[in-house]
Amino acid sequence: MHAIVSDMFVPGIPVLEKVIRTLLVYAFLVVGLRLAGKRELAQLNPFDLVVLLTLSNTLQNAIIGNDNSVSGGFIGAAVLLAVNYLLVRFIYRHQRVDRLLEGQSLLLIDQGRVVTKNLKRELITEDELRSVCRRQGVEDIDQVEKAILETSGTISVFTRHPTRDESFDEALARRLDAIEQLLRERQGGAGAPAAERA
Repeated sequence: MHAIVSDMFVPGIPVLEKVIRTLLVYAFLVVGLRLAGKRELAQLNPFDLVVLLTLSNTLQNAIIGNDNSVSGGFIGAAVLLAVNYLLVRFIYRHQRVDRLLEGQSLLLIDQGRVVTKNLKRELITEDELRSVCRRQGVEDIDQVEKAILETSGTISVFTRHPTRDESFDEALARRLDAIEQLLRERQGGAGAPAAERA
């Protein structure tokens, strides 16, 4: 019983080594993902997804070393959470560091025209961009006023004209207003003769 408890809770490597390993892996991932570009964060194609899934498995041993204890896992997780907590708060107070780590937003479509150099820079194909536009209810790039690749990796799409859904909603609202107006007129008209008789 003592051996089981010991295997579960006594780290197989020194705590300081585990902390240093975790910090190194965290720093590597922050820099690596920054250099890989924003698409790795949100606009994933199947190849990006495979890389991200295998990345965690590949770096797991770098964090835990020869340690399979529960305590070792808790220590590694606690260090990751603590470092991330501190880094996020530090970046919030230091905008220059934020721009350095997260980069800046990038214009992908301007007034219905694709900004090809920015697509190439972020390795986003026109087909992927069109797919993002369609998911946001825009059928044709000509309808897009601006599409911006945000620092989080998401793409924000702003339309020049109302989308098909918005046009339908506007037409429906106009028809409902017209029906309500007709009903009010009929109710008012029905009450008029009674008023005249009085």
